[in-house]
Amino acid sequence: MTVKLFHVGIKALVKNDAGKYLLLQVNPAKLSGKQEAYWDIPGGRIEEDGSVAETLSREVFEELGVGIKGDPEFFTAVVSNIEIPTDSGKVGLALMVYTVKLASTDILISDEHIGYEWVAPEVAAERLGHKYPTEFTYRLSEDIS
Repeated sequence: MTVKLFHVGIKALVKNDAGKYLLLQVNPAKLSGKQEAYWDIPGGRIEEDGSVAETLSREVFEELGVGIKGDPEFFTAVVSNIEIPTDSGKVGLALMVYTVKLASTDILISDEHIGYEWVAPEVAAERLGHKYPTEFTYRLSEDIS
């Protein structure tokens, strides 16, 4: 029996007052291996001894240049459709997704991304299908939160 290893990612699902979700287009030059740009939501891997709140705060600030307002709320947990290349082979990616509110709408993306866009739930669901499984994208398309 083969045991699969996973990294844990903490992701921030940001929705504005108009009901649109914030998506980031990943910079392919920053990806391991040969990959195309794809859409994602802010976030990153939790560090040793790190908390969910610390990870969300750090990653949102690094990727968007703004802070988080209030407390994050758990949305869902899923296993990503993609695997992460490591020195010892590929590992899976478990994603813990939290809804967050931004302290400001003045977004300044990092070089990890080549663009961002606020999109309707059904567009977010379609664009995130590369990385996220159907149970996640369905919740977005139905705007169940």
